[in-house]
Amino acid sequence: MNFLAHIYLSGEDDLVTIGNFMADGIKGKKYLKYPEGIQKGILIHRWIDSYTDSHHITKQSTKRLHAKYGHYSGVIVDILYDHFLAKNWHQYHNQPLEEYVNDFYTLLKDNHDLLTTRIQKMMIPMMEQNWLLSYATLEGIETVLYNMNIRIKKRVPMDEAIQDLKEHYEAFEKEFTAFFEELQAFIAIKMKEL
Repeated sequence: MNFLAHIYLSGEDDLVTIGNFMADGIKGKKYLKYPEGIQKGILIHRWIDSYTDSHHITKQSTKRLHAKYGHYSGVIVDILYDHFLAKNWHQYHNQPLEEYVNDFYTLLKDNHDLLTTRIQKMMIPMMEQNWLLSYATLEGIETVLYNMNIRIKKRVPMDEAIQDLKEHYEAFEKEFTAFFEELQAFIAIKMKEL
């Protein structure tokens, strides 16, 4: 799952949300140096990634892309799944997506000192270009894929995945909906362990 799903699956705790959001840059036991809420968020992030990577539905989605994009197909599916979460946001949350995203950006600004250096740098273009809200449209996803293509130095034509999304839109959306229901249930159980 990509940024929006990780934030959403954090629940209502601000520190858990921050930890889940910035977890990718925190390896091994380095998470233990952070406050307890952030530690929980990092663990939740790891559970989400592990569950997502091993799930038969996400494997079905990535298989559709694998011949063209290789191991980047998983990254692309994460982005596509965030599109369906953003597009269908009203089914998952009562607060409008724009307000939710703005509240999250405020949370980052208010807790700047707790963030990793990588996230501190990344949050500027993220907010200026409003990445999270842009996931809701095909144009926004096209821009995200284009930027990812530049970031990976064009090792694969990641920007072309917008065509794959359009071509298999219904299949990807059905897979996301079925998978996300199971992921939410899994995370609800795991959160009780914290």
